[in-house]
Amino acid sequence: MSTLVATILLVVFVLLVILVILRSVRIVPQARAGIVERFGRYHRTLNAGLNVVTPFIDRLLPLIDLRERVVSFPPQPVITRDNLVVNIDTVIYFQVTDARAATYEIGSYITGVEQLTVTTLRNVVGGMDLETTLTSRDQINHELRRELDEATGKWGLRVSRVELRAIEPPASIQEAMEKQMRAERDKRAAILSAEGSKQSAILTAEGARQAAVLNARGAAEAAVLRAEADAKAQAARARGQAEAITTVFRAIHEGQPDQSLLAYQYMQMLPQIAQGDANKVWIVPSEIGKALEGIGGMFGGLGAQSAVPPAPVPPAPVPPAPALNGPAISNGPAVPALPGACVGKERSPGSSTGAACTRSHSRSRPARCARR
Repeated sequence: MSTLVATILLVVFVLLVILVILRSVRIVPQARAGIVERFGRYHRTLNAGLNVVTPFIDRLLPLIDLRERVVSFPPQPVITRDNLVVNIDTVIYFQVTDARAATYEIGSYITGVEQLTVTTLRNVVGGMDLETTLTSRDQINHELRRELDEATGKWGLRVSRVELRAIEPPASIQEAMEKQMRAERDKRAAILSAEGSKQSAILTAEGARQAAVLNARGAAEAAVLRAEADAKAQAARARGQAEAITTVFRAIHEGQPDQSLLAYQYMQMLPQIAQGDANKVWIVPSEIGKALEGIGGMFGGLGAQSAVPPAPVPPAPVPPAPALNGPAISNGPAVPALPGACVGKERSPGSSTGAACTRSHSRSRPARCARR
């Protein structure tokens, strides 16, 4: 009996020792912290590793995670300065830096961070209009992080980052914003199109102006070149005519033509002078009589030459070439006049034989005027 009691007592002692050891040794994982209370009061904070506590006296509270945590809150309705309700979804990045403060300063720091985020967000966004809210996310994030970090510092928390995940204005506002954005893009497109048309018109006008200037310059240069070419051609023709006249004149003087040959050549040229349907008035030179006399003398000389041998006659001087001032000749009475005479198709009143007229001339030799 005593042996059985001793065995039971030994077993109870061993179990008690094991229980004391289990209650005395605490292993805290990395990035965790434990709060030890002794008789209900804060005693100390257990860090990561092997820790020994007093059993049945010290009580270890649930471990606190010291890693940075990410908490996403549901969208919260916020009223902007221009009385528009927007739903803002936020994400908070925070970390517990003081396990004792996170345990004793606030009952639930997750709930406290959520509510503080909502109120701070309403205070920050409430001072902005919708346009500023949509375009100032960085400013809102900075303001929220600063306010939350100051408020949660006494809770043993450090807010490292705040992000606005979504800002959702009402459906009607979204439709109006889409219309405004579409109108703004259409406006920019119209402005760009107008600028392009303007630049195109300017470049076209500039090109036309330069083309006109170049064309005018080219036409001027071409006109100058043509004028120079015409001047050179006229000079060459004049030189050629001068040389031809000189050659003919030299040939005539070297040939020493007599009066009969000149009269014959003169009569052959008269039909060519009278050519043309538009010739109504032509001039009969005063040398026509002498030319006819020369021709008659030529034929008479030929008849006499066949009967009697001619006596040597000294060469007659070459008369000057008669000036031809009209087309053809017709018979009519001789009228004393100045060097030139004019004729027409109609008779003058009071004249039976034809119209006769006189014309001033530098020479005093009489000329005949006849009607065709």
